[in-house]
Order: sequence, then C-alpha cells, then structure tokens
Amino acid sequence: MDDLWEDRDVRFDVNPSQMKMRPGEKMIDRLDAVEDTKGNNGDRGRIIVTNLRIIWHSLSMPRVNLSIGFNCVINISTKTAQSKLRGTTEALYVLTKCNTTRFEFIFTNLIPGSPRLFTTVIAVHRAYDTSKLYRDLKLRGALVHNKQLRLLPQEQIYDNVNGVWNLSSDQGNLGTFFITNVRLVWHANINESFNVSIPYLQMRSVKIRDSKFGLALVVESSQQSGGFVLGFRIDPAEKLQQVVKEIQSLHRVYSACPLFGVEFETEEKMDDSQDLTVEHVQDDVEIENEGSSDAFAAYFADGSKDKDRDPVYSEELGLAIEKLRDGFTLHGLWDVLG
Repeated sequence: MDDLWEDRDVRFDVNPSQMKMRPGEKMIDRLDAVEDTKGNNGDRGRIIVTNLRIIWHSLSMPRVNLSIGFNCVINISTKTAQSKLRGTTEALYVLTKCNTTRFEFIFTNLIPGSPRLFTTVIAVHRAYDTSKLYRDLKLRGALVHNKQLRLLPQEQIYDNVNGVWNLSSDQGNLGTFFITNVRLVWHANINESFNVSIPYLQMRSVKIRDSKFGLALVVESSQQSGGFVLGFRIDPAEKLQQVVKEIQSLHRVYSACPLFGVEFETEEKMDDSQDLTVEHVQDDVEIENEGSSDAFAAYFADGSKDKDRDPVYSEELGLAIEKLRDGFTLHGLWDVLG
C-alpha cells in the first residue's frame, strides 16, 4: 500500500488512470457545474468528492484537472470571489499544504442558491480528519480502556492474544494483541497508555525473524508512517506461527479492498450508473511534456502579500507590470493561462 497517494498529495493535470477510484475509494458526491475560479476562471467543470480527495476537471477538456488529497487540506472556508461565469459570489476556498508548498483553490458552484458544494466538502473533510486511526500509525494513544480496545465505528475484533512481549526495550514488556479487521493493536498489561496501533494500510510486511530474544513476529511499517520495525515475541512457537498467519491473511484481505473509515452520505442519491469519474475524451492536440510543469503556479497561496508589488517595466510586453515573485517568469505564467 506504499503507493497510496490519493489522500496525501496534490496533483495537477493527471492522466485518466489516476483519476479513477482506487480499491476502497468511493465517490460520495458529484456536481457537474463547478468553476475552478482560481486556475481556470470561466471554465465550466465537474467536481467529485470521494472519501480520500477532491477531484475537479474541465468538462470541455478533461486533461485539465486537479486531485486534492484530504490529508493535505489545512483549512476550508467560504469567501467572496470574482467568477467570470457568476460574477461576485460566495465560493469555496481550500487551503492546502503539500510537502513544503502551500496551494490555494477556489471553487464556485454555478447553480445559484445551492449550498451543496460547501456542505459536502466541509463535512467529508471533517469525517476524514476524525477517522485517522484507520489510516495512521499511532503510538501511545487513548486506544484501550479497562483492558478493552476502544473500537472504531466499522471495526470488529477477530482475535485477542495474551502473553505478547514487545521487544522495544532490553527487558521487553508483557502485553496483549487485539487483531481486528483494520489494524493490529498492542498494549502493555501494566500500563494501558504504553501502546501502538498499526493499521493494515501502513503495514509493509509481517514476518517471523530471529532476534536476540529468539523467534519474533516483526512488523515493518510503510515509509509513509515512519518506516518503523516493531518486534513481538509470542510463546510457544506454534502460537507464534498461528498469529502471524492470521495477521498476514487479514492484511491480504484488507489490501484487496481497504476500509478507510470515512463515512458520509449525501441526501441526494446518485445513479450508480453514473459512477465513472471522467468520460474518456480524445483531445485533438498532442501534448508535449518538457519535464517540469508550471501548471500549479496559478494556485500558489501567496500568504505574505497584503498589497500590490511595485510596478516595473517589462521589455517583453513594452509596458509597466506588477513585479513578479521570485522564481516566476511571464512565459511560465502565460503557459498556465493558456
């Protein structure tokens, strides 16, 4: 599952295969009249909200598109925007951070009086943000109470294994495994707050290896979650083999159809036959990729700008223009607008 990027990345002008739903990803809502006001003002498009991301694409040219992972979203608000198709109107502002870069997106619903764009995106992002234990490795969390696992809404316990030694220290710590349909949880018997929750989504491998404590169950987590190597000892060896096989089996089942934990239903039901993300449209032009793309430049969140920059003379245009930000060129910005 190391290739899971849909909720953890912001991508521009992706190919159609990357716009299709991955296993476990579900379309929650779709609106067919939404303008990408910041990057493609005046262009009518479609927005698709899934349990992992926001997808927008132009209806006239689907190769012009956005994929915004919910894990990158840091703020969602409504503000006034200037739309070429609707004039001055309330729009949805989505501020994101991907790696070290901030992007701002503005979406305008072209259907007057409909709050659906705002309510759906805000509610689904909240559902995503409050279901992180399905997707993120967690150390020392409020996972257990009175020796009982605090179950997630769609979680079921398949096995409870006592006598499991955590090998993270020289003397080891005796504890208990909870094996569920979405994760593996261990906690120390004498201290419930000393625990770890490892979602199957973040498991890279589950194996038996030799250690200084003898044969051990070793869980290697994905690079996304920190690349941890966690060791556990279970006696006797037959029980160890049984537990490893059970975890490996549940991991395979989960990987085939992941449960991401984001639950939300719209009041307006959509026809299942309309479940396709993007209809394939053959463009009548050939696209040349030159290695780097400035398509994302239009979406930079310029948080430090509170007034216009000083005017400078542009030899290219033969007139005075506002001074460009460092690293930007007229040619690059013109490519974005084109």
